[in-house]
Amino acid sequence: MRHPKWTSAASTALVLISAVALAGCGDDSDSGSMPGMNHGDKPATSATGTASASAGEHNDADVDFATHMIPHHQQAIQMANMAGYLATTAEVKKLATSIKAAQDPEIKQLTAWLVGWGEPVPTPDHGGHGGEPMPGMMTEDEMSDLGNADGSAFDRMWTQLMIKHHEGAVAMAKTEQSTGKNATAIELAKKIETSQTKEIATLKRLLGQIPAG
Repeated sequence: MRHPKWTSAASTALVLISAVALAGCGDDSDSGSMPGMNHGDKPATSATGTASASAGEHNDADVDFATHMIPHHQQAIQMANMAGYLATTAEVKKLATSIKAAQDPEIKQLTAWLVGWGEPVPTPDHGGHGGEPMPGMMTEDEMSDLGNADGSAFDRMWTQLMIKHHEGAVAMAKTEQSTGKNATAIELAKKIETSQTKEIATLKRLLGQIPAG
């Protein structure tokens, strides 16, 4: 069976609209929670933490981190949504749910920082600086191929692509830790590195269990 082509622009637009709306609603009581098997119960931020990040000192690296991580997270959530419909492995579905639950509030947090810093929030067609792709991001062709895969072939492809995607996020988080200035942004980068490194290990284990073909 062939599935309709999944296009990142439309799905990403929905995520972005939701993120911006939530960031502006003024009620961030749940925005700090990062549920999921590898993210723990420690809040990613609080209303005070968000305000601190917005008002605190920051540099271009902090802005780049937030600007790039938003669309990076949005694509991961799109992939998680695809797994919810197409995955046949229970553990893939479970991990996809965990990824979405963790990264939704992080998008809200990153968006709030950019607004507080007076910086533009990336739009769905926003790319990396100079038009260069961000680490680990899927191409339109890869997303289309994933959406058209079936059964265990989908599960294997999704797992392989999510490993690549997470490795890119970890690289971005490490760059923020070494070049960023804002303490709260650096704290989030550390959490992203830790949680996604654990998820990479889970994904690699899953990949070994999913039958080829």
